[in-house]
Amino acid sequence: MSDDERGEEKELDLSSPEVVTKYKSAAEIVNKALQLVLSECKPKAKIVDICEKGDSYIREQTGNMYKNVKKKIERGVAFPTCLSVNNTVCHYSPLASDETVLEEGDILKIDMGCHIDGFIAVVGHTHVLQQVPVTGRAADAIAAANTAAEVALRLVKPGKKNQDVTEAIQKVAAAYDCKIVEGVLSHQLKQFVIDGNKVVLSVSNPETRVDDAEFEENEVYAIDIVTSTGEGKPRLLDEKQTTIYKRAVDKSYHLKMKASRFIFSEINQKFPIMPFSARALEEKRARLGLVECVNHELLQPYPVLHEKPGDFVAHIKFTVLLMPNGSDRITSHTLQELKTMTNKTVDDPEIKAWLALPVKTKKKGGGKKKKGKRAEKGEGEAMDEEATNGGGQD
Repeated sequence: MSDDERGEEKELDLSSPEVVTKYKSAAEIVNKALQLVLSECKPKAKIVDICEKGDSYIREQTGNMYKNVKKKIERGVAFPTCLSVNNTVCHYSPLASDETVLEEGDILKIDMGCHIDGFIAVVGHTHVLQQVPVTGRAADAIAAANTAAEVALRLVKPGKKNQDVTEAIQKVAAAYDCKIVEGVLSHQLKQFVIDGNKVVLSVSNPETRVDDAEFEENEVYAIDIVTSTGEGKPRLLDEKQTTIYKRAVDKSYHLKMKASRFIFSEINQKFPIMPFSARALEEKRARLGLVECVNHELLQPYPVLHEKPGDFVAHIKFTVLLMPNGSDRITSHTLQELKTMTNKTVDDPEIKAWLALPVKTKKKGGGKKKKGKRAEKGEGEAMDEEATNGGGQD
């Protein structure tokens, strides 16, 4: 990499106020998109319709920004809206022909992302489709994910290591008699990079290893926590359920089938970098063409994974900016009221100590507060309370 490229890369981190603004603008849109998706989640509503509304909202809102600038700024969906139900763990975003509907009492995991100029904000949230408070093992799984997310927020800070977070979230899940789901990675985010090289592993095991890494100031992370009342070892049941893919930019191959070449050309034109849903492609042709593209590693699939039927699975994902004055969680949504199986509260002194850690660091000298800081602080305090109580009220 040349010195010029290094200089350019250095300018495009959180030390630039413009970059911070773009991250926060993307976060505001994805938080509102999540709110919209939740409002559409009703018994008998088709999952595909809800996913499409989430993506459409992000496209519309980002399309209204940076219209009159000289240099074109890419913006839109950074990760397609997914709505994974009950023991389905992740990445369920069906094709237009799918007739699957929601039912009363379903546990819904919503996952989505937005970007402005390649600066990505993602969010994941769990909601049970019922009016009354969530009880039993479903509540345990959601409370475990929420508390683990709160602990991770406090440990993803400069000087701490990725392994610290991996160990802590497993300990939190165990306090609720739950497991952290294996194979889930929390990635560093960079401009146009949704899966950066610095990674936090959900569960350490011999099969899955990542490089040791230390968090640094001005970095951005997507912290991804998935908990289960089952074994936490999800399986791929049907490859045909996979609909989300990402272009593997470092791979090339001369495709043999005409349908594959057509689809791959369309992908390169519309989705050169960010993950996309096959729903955006012509369905019949896509079914034929995507297989050859995946077989030759031109596309990276995001498979739909499942725990065993009857297992409760919860998902919390948030984007955090490691600012000089502390961590800034820019994506989130309030949980519905939870009543855990044994009214579990976290009694472990180490977990309590983690939750007591500050999110923001007080600046020396006490300068003037910028507008909006009070609101941010209030949100942080509310989340601390939720973490220990196992949830808040909508």
